[in-house]
Parts: sequence; C-alpha cells; structure tokens
Amino acid sequence: MRLRDLREDRDLTQSEIANFLNCKQNTYQQYEAGKRQLPLDALKKLALFYNTSADYILELTDISEPYHRKENSK
Repeated sequence: MRLRDLREDRDLTQSEIANFLNCKQNTYQQYEAGKRQLPLDALKKLALFYNTSADYILELTDISEPYHRKENSK
C-alpha cells in the first residue's frame, strides 16, 4: 500500500497517523508494512485525510485525485 509514501510526503510520523486513527503506533506500522489488514473505517478516514481515493491507497489505480464524493461522505 501507499500509506508510507502518503505519510512521508506530508512529513508526518507513524505516531501522528496512529493518533489520528486512534490506534497504537505499532498497529499502524503493521498496516504500512502489509502485515495487518487496514480496517475499512481507517481506509476511509485516510482517503479523506490525504484527499485521495481508497483505490489509490490500495494501489488499484495510479491516479491520486479523489473521485467525486457525496456530500455526506464523512
């Protein structure tokens, strides 16, 4: 997944993103390393946070721009 690149491009630490997701730093590290599956609610939060699509985070597309979102997508 592109989690590490997205995080590092914004000069954020794993601890900062873990706090945002309300999980432990080592849990988030496992998401980045692909050792643990990212929960759907966390995937959605990260897509909104990074202003990209879940498909981009999951490497299903190389287009980083988000899709048109519904008004109540939060």
